[in-house]
Amino acid sequence: MFEFCYLDFRNLEVSLQDTLTPRQTVEKLDKYVIGQNKAKRAVAIALRNRWRRQRLSEELRDEVMPKNIIMIGSTGVGKTEIARRLAKLVQAPFLKIEASKFTEVGYVGRDVESIIRDLTEIGINMVKNEMAEKIQKKAEAAAEERLLDLLLPPLRTSPGFDVPSTEQQEQHTTTREKLRKQLKDGKLDGRSVEVETKEKVMPFGIISNVGMEEIEMNLKEMLGGMLPDKTKKRKAKVPDALRVLVQEEAAKLIDMDKVVKEALERIEDSGIVFLDEIDKIAGRETHGPDVSRQGVQRDLLPIVEGSTVNTKYGPVRTDHILFIAAGAFHVAKPSD
Repeated sequence: MFEFCYLDFRNLEVSLQDTLTPRQTVEKLDKYVIGQNKAKRAVAIALRNRWRRQRLSEELRDEVMPKNIIMIGSTGVGKTEIARRLAKLVQAPFLKIEASKFTEVGYVGRDVESIIRDLTEIGINMVKNEMAEKIQKKAEAAAEERLLDLLLPPLRTSPGFDVPSTEQQEQHTTTREKLRKQLKDGKLDGRSVEVETKEKVMPFGIISNVGMEEIEMNLKEMLGGMLPDKTKKRKAKVPDALRVLVQEEAAKLIDMDKVVKEALERIEDSGIVFLDEIDKIAGRETHGPDVSRQGVQRDLLPIVEGSTVNTKYGPVRTDHILFIAAGAFHVAKPSD
């Protein structure tokens, strides 16, 4: 078993269903995690408090200071699984990361702000996938028309060519519908078509230590956006070609500005960060290999209490992100 203690850090706000009471949340968690009733009850109450806080007026909302959670328990008792299932339950962006991987700014290693950047990427992909599901049918219909154009090119009507007669147009339409039926029945799966795809041009690559990946990512995106997309033609079977065309059509239909806006709001209001092995950075050494871990606590504190982190999608406020820290605490104590 593991116990809980609460830290007076700023935290969260999430949009939950009105019917999702703490008792119902615990019942849903019971399907996946055996025992740990106190832990389930604590996270269920934390979720309900987020819902209650959202119902307050703007003036009172800033006065309410919800609490983050720290879990104490040995490996394998269910700490991570409870947090992961909780995130799936409310469809919240979730990031599980080991605190021991981070170092103080100035040392070799990742700085703690990369936690929020990683969470932002997860939130962007989550919203993007949700929107892709909504426009899936439209994307499939548009991709089907493009594939039929590859199988049966349209009649030429440009200047310099004879205008197709009505009979030719009707014959072309009939043939196209026959191909459409064969395509849906899978009778064209053995045929190959030439598909033109777009490829992003990567201007360069950076070979660096861990901690430089954000710089590499931002530089590649900035310089890559200045270069035109490279097109490439390749032969593919009809099912593979249809899959590629669906992805291209879906990318055209998805409004990335809307994706970024919704994702950032969801991250700020309902994001969950699970910091594992938090006890490993509680060392008090002032020299030696663990000296950089002492500064992690100082760097982590502003993010947990509430600050603004700049990402490539825009600034992200961490005031209402739920931080769940966990550790065995065999050597260090939670007070450290």
